Amino acid sequence: MLEKNVMLDGKCILVTGAAGFIGSNLTMELLKSTENAHIICIDNMNDYYDVSLKEFRLRQIEELTNQVSGSFTFIKGNIADKELITKVFAEYKPQIVVNLAAQAGVRYSIENPDAYIEANLIGFYNILEACRHSYDNGECGVEHLVYASSSSVYGSNKKIPYATEDKVDNPVSLYAATKKSNELLAHAYSKLYGIPSTGLRFFTVYGPAGRPDMAYFGFTNKLVNNETIKIFNYGNCKRDFTYIDDIVTGVKAVMQCSPLPNEDGVKYMVYNIGNNQPENLLDFVDILQDELKKAKVLPEDYDFDAHKELVGMQPGDVEITYADVTQLQKDFGFKPSTSLREGLQAFAKWYKDFYG
Repeated sequence: MLEKNVMLDGKCILVTGAAGFIGSNLTMELLKSTENAHIICIDNMNDYYDVSLKEFRLRQIEELTNQVSGSFTFIKGNIADKELITKVFAEYKPQIVVNLAAQAGVRYSIENPDAYIEANLIGFYNILEACRHSYDNGECGVEHLVYASSSSVYGSNKKIPYATEDKVDNPVSLYAATKKSNELLAHAYSKLYGIPSTGLRFFTVYGPAGRPDMAYFGFTNKLVNNETIKIFNYGNCKRDFTYIDDIVTGVKAVMQCSPLPNEDGVKYMVYNIGNNQPENLLDFVDILQDELKKAKVLPEDYDFDAHKELVGMQPGDVEITYADVTQLQKDFGFKPSTSLREGLQAFAKWYKDFYG
């Protein structure tokens, strides 16, 4: 059950990971669609991928602030820094918190596990603690905590499509384990301290100015440089690709509806947020190369087949991701409207403009 009374106008909203792909687009949407909201943004601007992309996103936000009634404050810092998080909550007293700051990527978690423990566990714990203490001294406290989980929690789940009721106790990557841990921690804090929290299991988000470590972006970089792209599991993979604008629409809707106590008295919910339409990876790359040619990122006569290699499954990966979004549709009317071709067309045009 949901309490549909979390208004965004005039509120102080904290968005962590705001220079990231989802965080920056959410921040821009909040600035455009709310009246007099104060958006506090935190990001450590790490170099997991090209920092110039993060700087580009922040410039977009800053340019937008001149056209809206709301305000934007950027704080460069790490959510794993407890002193910083405590100070931010004490100074700004955010009423709504959206935690999108995290170390992402399945494969990178195999190479650099420390980054995941720091950002995804210690960092998230600091956010929870700050939310908890926002209720001290009789103050109203955080009205709603929304945080990023991931479709990776489903691991090698055999049941398709993935539903939030499925058992997810067998992660196949450290990244997935940290995201499941976030859900467990949030439940404990909701139970103990009454913090209304909603977790969102994101499914393969893509679009302009996205993350270079994602397949569509990485493939494009390699093709432009005349390199070979590797298609895992010999092309027998399916992904529930979800366009960034559809994701942002869903996140914003969730922010405005905090969960009422469930049958156990806990103000806690978890949703899948995806396209509910998995696409074959080979079909995906065919559409991508077609749109890259139309946008003149690649020449018309580019021999795509000569630049792709079918290889086996990568450790930590799964064959299919497929979101059951029935509950999200029921509670919020969530229905993605962007086709894969439309989304990749927008990405190709942006790539051409950004990189020339």
